Amino acid sequence: MTSTDRNTSPDRSAGPASGPGPDTAARDADTGDRGARARGLPARAGAGLLAFARRPYWDRPTPSYRIRRWPDLTALCLATVFFWSSLTPSLVPRPWYLQGIVGGITAAIGYALGSTLAWLVRALAPRLPGERIRTRCWQAYWLLSPVLAVSLISESARMQRQLRVLQGLPPTLTWHTPMIALIALGLLLAALLVARSVRLGSVTLIRLLGRLLPGPVAFAVGVALSGLVVLVGVRDVVFDRGVVDIADRIAEATNDGTKDGIRRPASRHVSGGPGSLVRWEDLGFQGRNFTGSTPTRAGLTAWTGRPAREPVRVYVPSALPAAFRDDSPFAAQARLAVRELERTGAFDRAVLAVAGTTGTGWIDPNVTEALEYMYEGDTAIVAVQYSYLPSWVSFLVDKEKAGRATRALLDAVRARLGTLPTDRRPKLVVTGESLGAYAVEASFGSADALLAGTDGALLMGAPHFSPISREIRRDRDPGSPVWRPQYRGGTHIRFAQFPRTDLARPTAVWERPRAVYLQNASDPVVWWSPDLLLDRPDWLDEPLGPDITPEISWFPFVAFWQTSVDMTVSYGVDAPHGHRYGAGAVDAWAAVLPPPDWTPDDTNRLRAFIRHRKAAY
Repeated sequence: MTSTDRNTSPDRSAGPASGPGPDTAARDADTGDRGARARGLPARAGAGLLAFARRPYWDRPTPSYRIRRWPDLTALCLATVFFWSSLTPSLVPRPWYLQGIVGGITAAIGYALGSTLAWLVRALAPRLPGERIRTRCWQAYWLLSPVLAVSLISESARMQRQLRVLQGLPPTLTWHTPMIALIALGLLLAALLVARSVRLGSVTLIRLLGRLLPGPVAFAVGVALSGLVVLVGVRDVVFDRGVVDIADRIAEATNDGTKDGIRRPASRHVSGGPGSLVRWEDLGFQGRNFTGSTPTRAGLTAWTGRPAREPVRVYVPSALPAAFRDDSPFAAQARLAVRELERTGAFDRAVLAVAGTTGTGWIDPNVTEALEYMYEGDTAIVAVQYSYLPSWVSFLVDKEKAGRATRALLDAVRARLGTLPTDRRPKLVVTGESLGAYAVEASFGSADALLAGTDGALLMGAPHFSPISREIRRDRDPGSPVWRPQYRGGTHIRFAQFPRTDLARPTAVWERPRAVYLQNASDPVVWWSPDLLLDRPDWLDEPLGPDITPEISWFPFVAFWQTSVDMTVSYGVDAPHGHRYGAGAVDAWAAVLPPPDWTPDDTNRLRAFIRHRKAAY
């Protein structure tokens, strides 16, 4: 190829430099547009943030915007204060997700109160702040509240660690600050959405009624109908058909099951065993736990070193056999229980204990086994089940059943004991924990009746609404704290969290019959009450209980929800804290009704055994 040829032939390598084609030009233009848009995003975002900083709120275009509108500043400030107050420690340590829940609930309450306050101010104030003041207030809120919230959530973690150490738990703690804030904010927004939707529906209903009725009448009828719809919806739909039905189905399924390791008893002295009037299959979950874990004669003999007897355990479920359904349910249960006691020879034993059960029918194995080992099996324990629902549901729907069922049982047992010669009657004692303690107290009604009708009592974690506990706390001796009240000098009734030392505190002679209350200062089941909504409780007065942090405080509405949440985790600590009482029953029984030859060394040995053995259920 000649030089002329090279100069006149097309140069492929120089093609692109000879100018862009149509496709290339389009690609370059598109790339340039994207680059410009990308460079413009930060600018637009910055401009938006700057505009929001200058006016950090939004006014709805018209009053018809009832859901899509900016939060009220007063309400939001009060919601934030309520959330901050929920971060303080309460009776027992709580996990981060429950802190988020209680924070959201209390923030919603604070928002409702703040919204009401703001409405009153707008209705009564002749002039409202101008836009400049509103802007400055909103700017201050957005500037301070996030910083303070993060700081206070972090501080709450320190207080929770301190409480954990005070109650014998490791100080390690998982505390997700962002998640706590997000859970609380989510619950607040959900509550706000529901409230605004109800308000929108009410306004729409009033407007429709206004076409048919005079204005004031339409308003009154619309508000009444809206309130009725909300009440029926919450009570009948959300609570009865929602919460209670779900809890009932779960509890019913559980009640039909049997815990692993629980076997039908081979002893004829136990309900569900050979010759029993109650079939093993009908005892229910807790009834099978109670009867299927009865200590054997061999086990008792091995521990005591002396020949023991087969203990008697009688349990009557809420579902009665057909032969006993011709009477009222509680009377029929009591009649069946006495028949079982007669069949098993219970009235020939040294001690006969009537046990109040919790909502599910549970009986504390530490209490029953402590008494059985102490008396070498020469005992009989009887209980009736009035419900299989969890205690918190039973409190709401079955609380009265607890007292009526236990009262019928006690009346029947005492009537049968009355037919025996005085020197042949077993000692009658009563016991119960939580709702079971309430059931026992409701059966007597007063401290004097309890002492007059029994040879001793051991009650643990009695709820705040229990009648005898309320009487004792109300009439306690001056100077004694409500968490360890001294009643009439401690001559018959004494309270203890640490039984070895607390039961010996009163200087008066301890006469018989005796009653011991195991009551932890940090037990939320004992202190929960609707009064916490608006009244500061006595258990926050000085001196505080031994396992209560000095950083605990009371705030309206907040303390109620903190204590409500505490009840869900009251078993997450070790005895004697929260709602756990552990081996304290050993010292209590040794004080209430010890065998004739019982010694302090025997108490120490039995306490160590109960504390370290693995409970059957």
